[in-house]
Amino acid sequence: MSDTTVIKVTSETAPIGEMGQKHLALSKKLSMRLWENEQPNDAKPMTQRPYEAIGYVINGRAELHLEGQMILLEPGNSWVVPEGASHTYKILEPFTAVEVTTPPAEVHGRDRA
Repeated sequence: MSDTTVIKVTSETAPIGEMGQKHLALSKKLSMRLWENEQPNDAKPMTQRPYEAIGYVINGRAELHLEGQMILLEPGNSWVVPEGASHTYKILEPFTAVEVTTPPAEVHGRDRA
């Protein structure tokens, strides 16, 4: 039997993660989170995550450094970070984006990996 649970989350009441992200929705196979008004910063050390991430930029600009490439992210752009790919982000101006991860980033401490 399939799961027919319906869940609604509003961004105003969504749980906030350790890195400031809002957890908008979570299922068994993927999660959606909002990075809202992230402030400019220097690029953090490169990391590799045990999940795939896709995102969409709502406002602002950032650089995605991915496996030796630099991709400029601006409003209306989407991106993909494959599972296990070495990457980091450098926020250039206040940045808001929606990101989906599969499997869910927040399960079993995957965000701390």
